[in-house]
Amino acid sequence: MLVINARLSIPLEEIELNAIRAQGNGGQHVNKTSTAIHLRFDIRASSLAEDLKARVLLKADQRITRDGVVVIKAQQHRSQEANREAALARLADLLARALHVPVTRRATRPSRAAKQRRVDDKTRRGGIKALRRSLDD
Repeated sequence: MLVINARLSIPLEEIELNAIRAQGNGGQHVNKTSTAIHLRFDIRASSLAEDLKARVLLKADQRITRDGVVVIKAQQHRSQEANREAALARLADLLARALHVPVTRRATRPSRAAKQRRVDDKTRRGGIKALRRSLDD
């Protein structure tokens, strides 16, 4: 089970994990071992709630394909297990950010008293500045 938060978790059967060869430096180790992890998670075929699926699919994230599959490649660590944990953590982070529903802004206006306070402050400040002027003006 991949736990996203207290209310949401995903069964690991829905997540496809493949070990592949990592790219980049590392010499003989990186050329002989398959330590990188290629994670695939099909959003549309998952057990997530429909509204959450829609929010994840609407995200402009380059890791989500047109078919609605999240593809994550983890190859930062030397061990396969550490890369597996990193890939699952990145998937959990992506889904946790999609869980957050932004609060819609309601337009408000300043009260009459707030407007009056602002005008009074401006008048008081202007009076202080007027006292700084030289007397021969």
